[in-house]
Amino acid sequence: SALPEKKMIFKGLVANKEDMNKLMLTPEIQYPLPGGSALITFEKAEVAQRIIEMKEHVVELSCGGELEELDKCRVRVQAVPMEIPVPSALEIRLTQSSRSILVSDLPSLGIPEEALLDKLELFFSKTKNGGSEVESREFWGDSGQMVLTFTRDGVAERLIERGHIQVLIERGKYKVKISPCMIGEIIDLQLQPSRCPRTVLLSGIPDVLGEESMADTLEIHFQKASRGGGEVDALAYVPAGRTGVAVFVEDTG
Repeated sequence: SALPEKKMIFKGLVANKEDMNKLMLTPEIQYPLPGGSALITFEKAEVAQRIIEMKEHVVELSCGGELEELDKCRVRVQAVPMEIPVPSALEIRLTQSSRSILVSDLPSLGIPEEALLDKLELFFSKTKNGGSEVESREFWGDSGQMVLTFTRDGVAERLIERGHIQVLIERGKYKVKISPCMIGEIIDLQLQPSRCPRTVLLSGIPDVLGEESMADTLEIHFQKASRGGGEVDALAYVPAGRTGVAVFVEDTG
């Protein structure tokens, strides 16, 4: 399916030329959670598998005086595997911008980003500094780098050949690094479903307790070995009528 346009910054250090065309992906998947559901992650994968195999679970509520009828003090929830799409192959076409440069090793002057951009744009817009009229400038996220785009061809190439340049800012001289600006376009992305070995999706949870009380009740129920559970690593509950987003990262445990 079509992916929304998103700017990404790839950071890394290439130690060997053989690694130039290799890219290691570290997934961080954001997955929408509907209301009346919960994600529970166990410390052991075998516990999660056992809970999934049982499919339906009757959870006793610690209702106290909130609910009077006995049958309302128990709820039935369904347990299913948590499967998310993860990248299995990624192909990126890289092209070098003819008018842009990447400026790094920026000085830390304790001034706002916009003020630093103004000063660097002013420096690089002067022909005596090897620059020219600047068309645009921007910081690249939190990478500590900025991109300058000139209105004329050839300016970026000459600055890149120099590699480093001393810039004059507020009577101080600072050495910055000039690198090619590489623009990448994803031309192929393949996804495959992957089951989270320790995480279970619980659904069908009615809105009969407060959010904190329901989360505590679910955790207490599913950590008991007598009910097929085990030690709980994390639990996230989304009450009915609301939505949530779960973030999945690579399991390094």
